Amino acid sequence: MFRVGGIFIPVTDLDKSIEWYEDNLGVTKIDSWDGGVGFYFPNDDTQLALIQVDESQPSEFTVSPNSKNGYFNFLVDDIEEAYQKLNASGVVTSEIEEFGGMKVFDFFDLDGNPFSVVNEVKDSPYHREEVRKAQSKAF
Repeated sequence: MFRVGGIFIPVTDLDKSIEWYEDNLGVTKIDSWDGGVGFYFPNDDTQLALIQVDESQPSEFTVSPNSKNGYFNFLVDDIEEAYQKLNASGVVTSEIEEFGGMKVFDFFDLDGNPFSVVNEVKDSPYHREEVRKAQSKAF
């Protein structure tokens, strides 16, 4: 019944952010409106929108005093390639870490909005093929 339609990200400089997101995430502009712009990803239905704000706003939540978490992450097939591409473009990233076979790193946009990048572990119940199997059984 429900699907994720779009992700909204607050940015303080819409024009610079449009270029940054196009260059670094490979998104394509759908349309713009006063104070915002919408994009699509080349290989996904979820859309991304940048919304002009006056000052940076948090796009993460605190898990514990020493740990924060973003509201969503990006999946990639080749995490090393994504990491190298972002670093070659001067994007601020964390180091790649491994958790139970899954690799992850964080990167930050021009406003410091944090995003995680993860690869999918084939045996995980969260891997897209496993989720599709579960979805097909539910209907």
